[in-house]
Amino acid sequence: MTAELVRGQNHPLPDTRLELRVSAGHPVVAGATLGDEHGQVAGAEWIAHPGAPVRPGVEVPGGAAAEHRIAVDLAALPDSVHRLSVLLALPPGADGPARFGTAAAPFVSVDGPAGAAVATYTITGLDRESAVVALELYRRQGAWKVRAVGQGYEGGLADLLADQGAPDAAGLAAAVLDAAAPAGASVPPPLVPETATAAHDTAGASGTTGTSDTTTISYAHPGRRPASPPAAEQPRPGPAAGTGAVPPQPAAPPAEARPAPVAGDATGWTMDERLYNQVWGMFEDLARTVAAYRSARDFADHRLDRAIDQVLADPATRVGSAGDAARAQARAGHEELMSRAQEALDRDLAQLTAESEVVEPALPAAYARWDNPVWHAYRVPEEPPMAVRLGDLHLPERAALRIPFLVRLPLERGLWIDAGPGRTSAAGLLDEAELRRLALDSAVAHTARLLAAHPAGGLTVHVLDPAGSGAAAFGPLVETGVLAAPPARGAAGVGAVLGQLTERVDLLQMAVRGDAAEDLPPGFDASRQLLVVHDFPHGFDDRAVTRLRYLADEGPSVGVHLLMVADRADAAAYGPVLDPLWRSLLRLTPVPDDHLADPWVGHAWTYEPPTVPPGSAVLWQVLGQVAEGRRRHLG
Repeated sequence: MTAELVRGQNHPLPDTRLELRVSAGHPVVAGATLGDEHGQVAGAEWIAHPGAPVRPGVEVPGGAAAEHRIAVDLAALPDSVHRLSVLLALPPGADGPARFGTAAAPFVSVDGPAGAAVATYTITGLDRESAVVALELYRRQGAWKVRAVGQGYEGGLADLLADQGAPDAAGLAAAVLDAAAPAGASVPPPLVPETATAAHDTAGASGTTGTSDTTTISYAHPGRRPASPPAAEQPRPGPAAGTGAVPPQPAAPPAEARPAPVAGDATGWTMDERLYNQVWGMFEDLARTVAAYRSARDFADHRLDRAIDQVLADPATRVGSAGDAARAQARAGHEELMSRAQEALDRDLAQLTAESEVVEPALPAAYARWDNPVWHAYRVPEEPPMAVRLGDLHLPERAALRIPFLVRLPLERGLWIDAGPGRTSAAGLLDEAELRRLALDSAVAHTARLLAAHPAGGLTVHVLDPAGSGAAAFGPLVETGVLAAPPARGAAGVGAVLGQLTERVDLLQMAVRGDAAEDLPPGFDASRQLLVVHDFPHGFDDRAVTRLRYLADEGPSVGVHLLMVADRADAAAYGPVLDPLWRSLLRLTPVPDDHLADPWVGHAWTYEPPTVPPGSAVLWQVLGQVAEGRRRHLG
């Protein structure tokens, strides 16, 4: 059965030898890029286009045309290639549309060796874009899949290639279009988008827009324009609207055809790196799988609404047996489409769940939950890991499937543990004192994880507790001896610690700018520094606030990091002066809250903080190991 894909949906490929057919109804330039595990193109030699149509494992046509055939042999691709992206671009100077939104939607078919279509995709929802990534064929756990992408670029081919990391993207785009242009035609300079968006950690709207037959998904991505509203619906191959026929959805492959999950089955030089990349691969797969399901669900609902509207609009079918039959047919089609979408979702979620069950027990301490037995054998590492786990993420479609929330080390931005009410009911059920206690406990757990991830003496921790209200929560850090000094109290203590760290940042920045790191004072502590701030803004005057902002902005580049436990409402007296501080920190919550967004689709993910099991002594045991390593390092 042929799978008719919607944007974001994937489908397994049964063979490595394929033919991709493109039908646009107007001349387009077809090409392909070969990318690494992150989708980045290493150089011009990894791009197949009319001027260089043959690359390892792929051959594209030599000019612009309304129909194309692209030959692909996935087995012949270099081992370093993990993603093959099919791109389409409108040629300049031709008697055709200047943007995809004014022409019929392009149609792409993936055919097997025998010529049977494996999957098809109609690229709808384009408007002012003149270049688009149609499909991508990607390697996952040793098997290949196809994903419907449909990401358009208003800035044209230059923006598309730049987004994939190609060097000299503008010059390369001009060369590609020049090779495809008719003799005598000239290629204008590439368009530059007026605005660009960046991925962020605060979820906004839902992931879908538009009212056409195929719902468009908005992909938040650095450097990409927001998805344009869908253009008017274009005719496409397949059943006519209103007939009640249902576009086929991906059929579940037989169980024996699915590769068995293996921990560390990703690229990387070390197991640490392979597991990190595998977790991020699972994160992306879950984001796109759910995006495809939500898109298919919206497609089914919209199609049902339109069919019912057509029945009501026709006097001949508005009442009577003909109308009842038409409505029953529309509902049956809706149920079938929803059933197939659920089947595809269940298949992909089952595969990801099986992979999670294999990967989770194999994670090293820095990536593991506090209840993982790996912590009982914890020893201070010789080298810091790539990342540290700061919690879990999940979506409502399968809340039990948790994705580790891994953040790279060293931290590129500080952390803010929100002690105020969040957007979920979990925070609303707690009183203010309980929420603040949970926030401080969460901050201590995060601090312990960061300490445990560094070699002996690799991270020095300072604590500001002006009113002394966090004495009980900071007990594990104080009593095990992992702190550089007792928590600072009062305005004087706050000023002294902030002054010391501000001078450190200034000194290190001067050393870096002057390339004079060897001239630092004798005995200078070269470890990274973590400042834990509690009870903000109590004990902070204007000078202390200015220093805190300076540390948040300039500290990470020289190894000085910030972890704040605060309620933003407490700082309202400072007005907007602290807004840049809050925006510069990664917000985490002590209770489940849906405030984080992924960089691929922009779903609102529920964040679960890393809690220590009740009655467990694992936190004390780990801190004891850290303290012993610190004493040996200093002694």
